[in-house]
Amino acid sequence: MKDHYNAFVDEEVIVNPLASGTLSGLTFAVKDVFPIKGVTASAGNPDWLKTHSPAATTAEVIQTLLHAGATLQGTTITDEIMYSLNGENAHYGTPVNPKANARIPGGSSSGSAVAVAADMVDFAIGTDTGGSVRIPAAYCGLYGIRPTHGRISIEGVIPLAKSFDTVGWMAKEAKLLLDVGESLTGELVSSLDDNPFTEILFGDDTWELADGESKKVLLSMVRQVEEEFDSKWTTVATEGLARWASCFRTLQGLEIWEAHGKWIKEVKPSFGPDIAARFEWASSLKQEDRPNEQKLREMIQTRMADLLGEDKLLIIPTTPGKAPLRNLSGAEIEKRRSETMQLSCIAGLAGLPQVAIPIEGEDGIPISISVIAGPNQDMRLLQWVYENRNRFM
Repeated sequence: MKDHYNAFVDEEVIVNPLASGTLSGLTFAVKDVFPIKGVTASAGNPDWLKTHSPAATTAEVIQTLLHAGATLQGTTITDEIMYSLNGENAHYGTPVNPKANARIPGGSSSGSAVAVAADMVDFAIGTDTGGSVRIPAAYCGLYGIRPTHGRISIEGVIPLAKSFDTVGWMAKEAKLLLDVGESLTGELVSSLDDNPFTEILFGDDTWELADGESKKVLLSMVRQVEEEFDSKWTTVATEGLARWASCFRTLQGLEIWEAHGKWIKEVKPSFGPDIAARFEWASSLKQEDRPNEQKLREMIQTRMADLLGEDKLLIIPTTPGKAPLRNLSGAEIEKRRSETMQLSCIAGLAGLPQVAIPIEGEDGIPISISVIAGPNQDMRLLQWVYENRNRFM
């Protein structure tokens, strides 16, 4: 395998299967934040690599996949300390988006997405805190899932913001996304015939964030879903999605500084300009900001759980549009990040499962639509996406 796309940190990290199973014959890559025995994870930063030791054990999620018959084949590039949605790494370079070479791959699980999109592995594992699986999946034309918070073990994985961190995965096909989910959760869902989702919701405030080009394509698919399922339009965030995103950023930032502030003060690592600015901002947050933001978060969790229950789905754009061009200015990057966060924060704040579904844009560049389900409905959601995949082509 030759890495022409700069997806990998180390292609030579290969771990053979521990048993035969449903994933036998398949290969996967992992974001360079997971513990692999004898390997030091870089978290996308050379100073992190220098100041940390090889892992003593391998992550439970990797062990589970090895027991299901899959072969681990390489560790992949991430944004520095996972604190970005772009995939542009000042130290290790930007993985090349195989679907749109001039555009960013999305982050922070950028290398994982690129490795799958370039057919170097069958599927890949990443982490998703603020959208770090869903966004690169969207930009690289993949299926990707952020599971219910706590549904998949994240033991030993380098944290970003623990109350938001999840382990997610990406694949080219909905069936493989489902198969990996069955292995990781141990839950099988063969059909939804006896336990279907009864209503599809569309968030009118989420669709206002989609740009005109992508909205035209995505809404044509929405119309098909509306014709075939009981559905209605509703406002997701009565406080405004910008307010929800602000809540997410504040709580995430507080947790990020709690996780990494001591190391940053002691080591004084070299960061790319955008990452450095984010850590500087996180360091300025005050603990007195937490109670009001946490109260809003708890209200959002209750509201979304009540809205979706066990039998409803919410369909939103995954991102405002196709991947931005590489090397945009800081202001342009932050504007797009802000708009994207308003969409990705919904599942993040509420701890809900969300699956990104790849769509081909009018110009052939990927765009994406997402389906969010109630808490712990991960496998039924994956099954629904698999059964209805042709409606989104």
